[in-house]
Amino acid sequence: MLIKNRRIAVVIALVLMVGAGCSKRTTEKEKGAEIVREDIILFVGTYTETEAHAEGIYVYKFNTETGALTYSSTSPKIINPSYLAVHPSKEFVYAVNETGGEGDDITGSVSAFKVDPVTAELSLINQVSSGGDWPCHISIDATGEFALVANYGGSVSMFPLKEDGSIGKTNSIIEHQGSGPTDRQKGPHAHMIITSRNNNLAYAVDLGADQIFSYKIDTTEKELIPVEPGTNLVPGTGPRHMTFHPELNTAYVINELSGTITGFNVDVSGGLSEFQTISTLPEGSEEFAACADIQIHPSGKYLYASNRGKVNNIAIYEISTSDGSLKLRGHQSTFGNGPRSFVIDPAGAYLLVANQNTSNVFTFKIDPQTGLLNDNPVETKTPTPVCLKFM
Repeated sequence: MLIKNRRIAVVIALVLMVGAGCSKRTTEKEKGAEIVREDIILFVGTYTETEAHAEGIYVYKFNTETGALTYSSTSPKIINPSYLAVHPSKEFVYAVNETGGEGDDITGSVSAFKVDPVTAELSLINQVSSGGDWPCHISIDATGEFALVANYGGSVSMFPLKEDGSIGKTNSIIEHQGSGPTDRQKGPHAHMIITSRNNNLAYAVDLGADQIFSYKIDTTEKELIPVEPGTNLVPGTGPRHMTFHPELNTAYVINELSGTITGFNVDVSGGLSEFQTISTLPEGSEEFAACADIQIHPSGKYLYASNRGKVNNIAIYEISTSDGSLKLRGHQSTFGNGPRSFVIDPAGAYLLVANQNTSNVFTFKIDPQTGLLNDNPVETKTPTPVCLKFM
C-alpha cells in the first residue's frame, strides 16, 4: 500500500508542479508562428570548503530554447553537497555531504530537502550519518522508497525514505574489501551505487577494489544483500561511474585511472560480462585522462564521457544499435578545468558540463545527426559545480 500511495503521490505532484510553475511555459510569436519555450529546473551540487566559497545547492532555470541558465535560489547553507539525487515525485532532493576524517564519530552525512512546488526553492528536512567517510554518490530507487549511498571511505549504505521526504535510519551498511596496484587503491573506494533497470539489483562501482559489487535489494528487511561473485576489472583500472543503455541489455563503466570505458552485457539475472574496453583519449595520446562522468543520450545513439587532468574534454561515441559497441566520434573541449559532472537535458538537445576548478557551467548544443557538440557554448558562472541534476 505504501508503494501504491507513493506512486499516486508522484502523479499528483507532477501535475501540480507543471501547473504551479516549476516548469515555466511561455509563448512567443515569430513570423506568424507560435513558438513554445520551456524553463525547467536545474540543481547544482557544490564543494563549499574551497576558495570559491559556494554556499550549498544552487537552483537555476534552464531555457530549453536558448540553453541559458538563470539563477533562482540557493539552499540553506550546508557543507559539501557534492552529489545530488531527485526523488521520482519531484517533491524532494537528496544530497551527500562529502566529509569525513579520523575518529569513530566523524563521518559523512546525507541531507533531505523539500522542493517548493512554485519557486523550486529548497528547505532542509533532515540530515543523517551516511554510515561512512566521504560519501560521494547518492541515488534513489525507482519506487522512491530508498536512497543508496556510496562512501568513498569504502562502504555502501541504504536508507528508507519516509512519506514526508525525510531520511530514516539505515539497517544496511556494508564495508567493501579489496585493493589495487596504484597509490589510489590501497583500500576500497566505493564511488557510485545505482539500481538496475528493473530495480531488483544495486551495483556499486569501487575504484579502489577494481570491482563492481552486486546487491539484491530486500524491500522487506530494507537492506542490501550481497550477490556473489562481483565483477572484477583489470587491476589498476579504477572504475568510477556506471550507466545503462535505455533499450539494449548493456552497461558501461568509466574508469578513472586507466582512462577507458568498459562495456558489459547484462544477462537476465543481472550478471555482467565484458565485451569491449575503449580509450577515452585520441589514438596515441599518453595523457592521464582522470575520467569522471559518463552519460547516454536519451535516444540511445550516443555515449559521452568526461576527461579531466590536463585534457578537460568530453569524449563522444556512437553506440551500435546491434551489439552496443562504442565507436569514438570525437572530442569537445569543456572550455574549463575539471569537468567532474555533466548532464543531458530531457529532450536530448543540450549537454551541460560542470567545470569544478574554474567555477563555470557550459551549455553545448547537441547535433542530433552526429551527436557532436557545438563549439560555441553558453557559459554560466557558478562556484565549484560538482553535480548537475535536472528536475
